[in-house]
Amino acid sequence: MGFFSSIKRLWSSNKTSEAPETPQTPAQTSDSQPAESPAESAPAEKPEAPVQKTEALTPEPAPTPEPEAVVELTEQARSEADPSESAPEPTTEPVPDAASAPAPEAVPVQAPAPAREQRPVQNAAPASSPAALSGWRDTLLLTLREAEPRLSVWLSIVLEDLGPDARTGDELWDRIRFLLTALGAPEDEARAFVADFAAWAERMEYEEVADFRSELQYRLALALDLEDEEDERNRIFLKLHQGLERTREQLGKGLSTLFASHGDLSDDFWDELEELFIMADMGVEAAMELCKRLKARARSASATTPEELRPLLAAELEAIFRIPRRVVAVNPPEVVLIIGVNGVGKTTTIAKLAYRARMQGKKVLLAAADTFRAAAVEQLGIWAERTGSGFHSKGQDADPAAVAWEAMDIAIRDHYDVVFVDTAGRLHTKSNLMDELHKIREIIARKHPGAPHRSILIIDATTGQNALQQTKIFKEAAGIDELILTKLDGTAKGGVAVAVSMQYGIPITYVGLGEKMEDLRPFNGDDFAKALLEQ
Repeated sequence: MGFFSSIKRLWSSNKTSEAPETPQTPAQTSDSQPAESPAESAPAEKPEAPVQKTEALTPEPAPTPEPEAVVELTEQARSEADPSESAPEPTTEPVPDAASAPAPEAVPVQAPAPAREQRPVQNAAPASSPAALSGWRDTLLLTLREAEPRLSVWLSIVLEDLGPDARTGDELWDRIRFLLTALGAPEDEARAFVADFAAWAERMEYEEVADFRSELQYRLALALDLEDEEDERNRIFLKLHQGLERTREQLGKGLSTLFASHGDLSDDFWDELEELFIMADMGVEAAMELCKRLKARARSASATTPEELRPLLAAELEAIFRIPRRVVAVNPPEVVLIIGVNGVGKTTTIAKLAYRARMQGKKVLLAAADTFRAAAVEQLGIWAERTGSGFHSKGQDADPAAVAWEAMDIAIRDHYDVVFVDTAGRLHTKSNLMDELHKIREIIARKHPGAPHRSILIIDATTGQNALQQTKIFKEAAGIDELILTKLDGTAKGGVAVAVSMQYGIPITYVGLGEKMEDLRPFNGDDFAKALLEQ
């Protein structure tokens, strides 16, 4: 090749000046070979290689790191070393470049230099992806820290960048997971929450965030234990306020009319007030007791006008609904016995309770001990699948006590946290069904000491005074620890809640305000009183 021929001539001329006798033969050989076949470069390299043991072989690695640089240098060498001209070769210009053959070594040194400068630029492109990823997290975290500490505000910030038409996808789930971890949830729990919610959204065929945002906020409140947070309580109060609209129209407006028509707390005023309470389905006994307590409060506060009585009525209702503290710790699994007559929404309420427990990270088992009602077992099984709960049954017409016994075996063996035992929608007038309920309680207590830890009676707010009778019978026969009042959003008889709490002293723990899972809400006496009496 012309390049190697040039190098050889330079090397030979240099060697000639240092030792004229020794390099003569190689110099003549290199001059003669290009003259014979200047176009053939490959054959010329092979015979020359043995002569140039150390210095002539050094240019060979040069083409490997940078081929482009070698091409440029080769063209330059060809222009400098023309085979037809032999005299101008040993001039002063090439001599300094080829002094003791560093020139060939300088060629590969200069070639990688630009490549070394370009390498960081090439690496910057792939590195920008993680940098951008951490960038949105850093920006989002700063925004969350500076925002008002409310769950709804935090959720709005997380969803803001997705736009008004946000849809399900990896970006959404990444942001929800980031919110959970930013609020203190462990990484594994955050991943489990997102996976569970994503699976639920897929089953429900939801794609747009607007379709399930309310549900998402509800689940986040449960998972993060933020249900008592002010913003979440405002949502509950709004829902309760809407649910009590029909009751408020009757009781609230009646109170406003009564207070406006009387200037003092006369006997006629108290008689009309008692009648108004009875019309709101508080019952005669509860109405008389409530008026008696209000008179005592009025005397103590020196109230003389109906308007001064209004805040006293709200304070008395709050006291009636106040839930006493109790020991909530249990020896797991916690066993909850659900009782009530048919048609009160018992099975649906069990599903909502299981759903809440699941969102709080608990392992839930549903036991289908209601073997009397047709399709009750199948219905509970469907709810178990929807809520991600375990399920045990022995089919229709099986022994309810046997179902409860086997369910306890499974719960203890598989380390369940909560067991909800559905029981037959027995009528309180059927003594044989009431006896069966007593038998279930004994079986559960024998299998798991201390169980059932809670017995919850489900009552329908639309039944009015009949709910009082159910509460009385079930309390005497089976014992009741809590009440759940359902269908409160569709009745004008919400006053039954006051009557039940006053007469039997049983706390109301939840109220049903709709058909959605999020519509079963913890009962708050203060909020109930405000929503009931608000003008």
